[in-house]
Amino acid sequence: MDQQRLYAVRGAVQADANAAESILTATTQLMQELLERNDLSHEAMVSCLFTTTEDLDAEFPAVAARDLGLESVPLLCSREIPVPGSMPRVIRAMVHYYAPIGHVPAHAYLGATQELRSDLHAAQ
Repeated sequence: MDQQRLYAVRGAVQADANAAESILTATTQLMQELLERNDLSHEAMVSCLFTTTEDLDAEFPAVAARDLGLESVPLLCSREIPVPGSMPRVIRAMVHYYAPIGHVPAHAYLGATQELRSDLHAAQ
């Protein structure tokens, strides 16, 4: 068996509105992209942290992750620091998971959130 180590991957997406359906749709899109880009199985995942900007409070992003089958993965939702002038309606995720040594985490900043991490060209 290959040796494994703990990794973390990040991503972000912007919800269309502060509505439960918008938050769930955006979070689902982000999580599917992170899972696909990193070839992640649910069993390899250790935990997932979600944050939202203060203008998103209609639903927990973790609900979308549970709907994707992540029932056994510990999930936590939190609020981003409300920095003046920051991008609105942003959902961020950080997933901790095990993968073989040498794996390169593939971050995912979708749509307008690409501006948040333009230094991560591979994350686009």
